[in-house]
Amino acid sequence: MTESAGELFDLGYRRYDGPREGRIRARKALYTNGVRILLGLGRGSSSKVLPLIFFIVVMAPAVILAFIASVAEDIDIPTHSDYYQIVSVLLTLFAAIMAPELLCPDRRSGVLGLYLVRPMTSTDYVAARWLAFFSITLLLVYSGQILLLVGLTLGADNPLDYLKDNWLDIPRFLGAGLVIAIFATTLPLTVSAFTTRRAYATAFAIGIIFLSSLVSGILTECDDHGPGDSFEQCEPLTRDYAKWFRLINITGVTLHLNDIIFDEDDISSSPGHISELNNSIPIGWYALVMLALGFVLWWRYRRIAA
Repeated sequence: MTESAGELFDLGYRRYDGPREGRIRARKALYTNGVRILLGLGRGSSSKVLPLIFFIVVMAPAVILAFIASVAEDIDIPTHSDYYQIVSVLLTLFAAIMAPELLCPDRRSGVLGLYLVRPMTSTDYVAARWLAFFSITLLLVYSGQILLLVGLTLGADNPLDYLKDNWLDIPRFLGAGLVIAIFATTLPLTVSAFTTRRAYATAFAIGIIFLSSLVSGILTECDDHGPGDSFEQCEPLTRDYAKWFRLINITGVTLHLNDIIFDEDDISSSPGHISELNNSIPIGWYALVMLALGFVLWWRYRRIAA
């Protein structure tokens, strides 16, 4: 019998002697990568178009309001407390379209397994992606408010007096923006964790928001008893339980928290409105839903990594 011959080749492999930065470096790299994906950095020019369009569209209401405040007098224009009501639909659309970009391609192309090798864990991956999307969403949310603040201040007869009288609006819109950004980040990312198709994730996220609003509206619709009855006198279809069914519309709950933070005096007092509930109830419900969605997102990636 002939013996098989073997050869050894020196390929020049050397041990890595540089610094080992561990999980912190991996988290930072994944976070930075997520921000770059959302902004289209390092990619083709077409990838930058959509983020730029959303930024312009979200900023447009603030620019218009600031311009009106600078040139018009004695006109009651929307202020900080109304801004989020105006751009909430745009922010929701941005979140539903852009969130799948962070999660779906990684699972569809199979690179998620490469991310989840040690020392990075599934928790690290989810946290880095969530923080990346949250950072961009918060940037969008705050940019319009800051621009509106500058416009309202410069448009006042005495800018210093305006700031003295309205300085509390700053911590209020910061707090309300935080609430809205958490919602706009967590819901679409959780939906995106259950499909590898970006179009499906976008459609499902928008569908959930639309259906929750539709179902809540149907269940709390005001039933007029006659042509002479005003809206304030009519009775909701679900009667005394209507204010509880309002909680189904999580977008409406989020915007109601905005009204609470700004201490709005004109919160709707129509029958069956969520404002009939104690403020602690919508606040607690919002926190519970966000924690539940965050848990589902974390659990889903724990299952994938297992």
